[in-house]
Amino acid sequence: MTKRLDRDFYSRDVLDVAPELLGKRLVRIGEDGGISSYLITETEAYRGMEDLACHASRGRTPRTKVMFGEGGYLYMYLIYGMYWMMNVVTGAEGVPQAVLFRGLREASGPGRLTRLIGLDGSFYGEDLVNSERIWIESNGPAPSYTAGPRVGIDYAGLPWKDMPWRFLMDL
Repeated sequence: MTKRLDRDFYSRDVLDVAPELLGKRLVRIGEDGGISSYLITETEAYRGMEDLACHASRGRTPRTKVMFGEGGYLYMYLIYGMYWMMNVVTGAEGVPQAVLFRGLREASGPGRLTRLIGLDGSFYGEDLVNSERIWIESNGPAPSYTAGPRVGIDYAGLPWKDMPWRFLMDL
């Protein structure tokens, strides 16, 4: 039986939430009212101001404001002027953490993922707990997974670029 994830799920440390999102279902209501459901297969954790790979490491800005709120809200940002990245804020208010969605069974790569499900900047700050257009549901027992270093963050330097905070579901 599926159930929408509640605020308590997201209000935990990102290193607990990120791997536990694997195997969950991302549900999206399209512009036409159609319902689509996708299996989450890959995530990455970004852990607050001390994590130099995390956007919040530079402090609170208009872009990162949502990351400083309570867990369960979407943090969307554009890279290369063309790809929207979808993250969900985790942890307690004032502790900026987020999980980047890197893959679904249906799409590999964070830019492909948002294009497939039709997400853009209008989803910034969307509440996954109460939204009528996007949410995440439980989907049975947690799957096994592999952890490894995050992708594309060499700029963060050591030890941050080598932290094993990328989680990939064993398929």
